[in-house]
Amino acid sequence: MKTITYLKGDATIPQAKGIKIIVHICNDLGGWGKGFVLAISKKWTEPEKAYRKWYRDRANNDFELGAVQLIQVSEELYVGNMIGQQGIKIKKNEVPIRYEAVKQCLEQIAIKAKQLNASIHMPRIGCGLAGGKWKMIEPIITNTLLEKQLDVYVYDFK
Repeated sequence: MKTITYLKGDATIPQAKGIKIIVHICNDLGGWGKGFVLAISKKWTEPEKAYRKWYRDRANNDFELGAVQLIQVSEELYVGNMIGQQGIKIKKNEVPIRYEAVKQCLEQIAIKAKQLNASIHMPRIGCGLAGGKWKMIEPIITNTLLEKQLDVYVYDFK
């Protein structure tokens, strides 16, 4: 089985050839304005616009925990908005990350990556504002993406 390739650098500048998917965690409240999304919005306007429209029209679409939205931002690059966070604040010692939703999202990303013959790139998803633990996220990546023999790159910002 493949293993995660850990790199120092910026996940918005994927270091691989061919088609690439950058994935990140979004909340289920329609909020976009802190964390890794700021780096995404600095480079491309489409992912934020698509997420906000997806949220606005949620009564008529699949916007919910575990859902994924894939936005093409250039010929060989996509951004995957993944709804893996419930709310935005820690409440009663409960963090916003929802590991089962992250698993559902990554299962969908695996299918899309196989179809596109794409590699997958990410920061340490779910471990910033969402409050998750990497020791919980890493096995989810192993069981959803690596198990499907996909190339996965995780970036630690310098």
